[in-house]
Amino acid sequence: MKNIALQLYSIKELTSTDFLGTLKKVADIGYDGVEFAGYFGTSAADLRQALDAYGLKAAGSHIGISDLMLQLEQTIEYSLAIGSPYIICPGLPEEMRESADSYRRTAERLDRIGERCKEQGIRFGYHNHGVEFQKFDGLTGLEWLANHTHPDHLFLELDTYWAEHAGFRSVDWIEQFKDRCRILHIKDMKSREDVRNTEIGSGIMDFAAITEAGKRYGVEWYTVEQEEYEIPQLDSIAASLQYLRQIL
Repeated sequence: MKNIALQLYSIKELTSTDFLGTLKKVADIGYDGVEFAGYFGTSAADLRQALDAYGLKAAGSHIGISDLMLQLEQTIEYSLAIGSPYIICPGLPEEMRESADSYRRTAERLDRIGERCKEQGIRFGYHNHGVEFQKFDGLTGLEWLANHTHPDHLFLELDTYWAEHAGFRSVDWIEQFKDRCRILHIKDMKSREDVRNTEIGSGIMDFAAITEAGKRYGVEWYTVEQEEYEIPQLDSIAASLQYLRQIL
């Protein structure tokens, strides 16, 4: 059985009003873990207690680059307290990704952050959107970040939807980065003409091939992320989980 998590940004309207209660609903649906997008003022002790009570694993946290630079030690301490092995940068402001030189400087910053995380027993990763596939001096932004950071200091949380949205096959990126892809974000696309999100297995993306590539290279978490809905949110994430269970 492979680990399947939910990126909680998917149901931010629910977590923002009842954070711990929503975690229980995610657990009841059957997810193995959750990836955090904010803690809503919850203490690490209370969150750890809830996770243990619900049988959920902490599958990482998205932490903005500003907090990573200004509050790294507190961020690491919180992650350790809730039993989360990953801290992930969810994206970059334009000034940190507007040229080859800016990507090189950003990679140096990320490498230092990742080095400190490693010292404390945390793995540091980067999550892409579409902008990281723009090329500078022949390389995509994602390649600049990977090529200028130590593999032990930065893993890649490849967002498969955004790779396909940019016109690539996400399997090719998994093959390129191999075991540096520790987590895959799983989000389906309705069609090439209608690129809205849809439930996993209901769109055009080949998740059988994507998850097979993930298995080859030891992906640790398959993390569902959904941002657009045509059915109730909890029904949607339940349908995505059911499909992933069938192919994993």
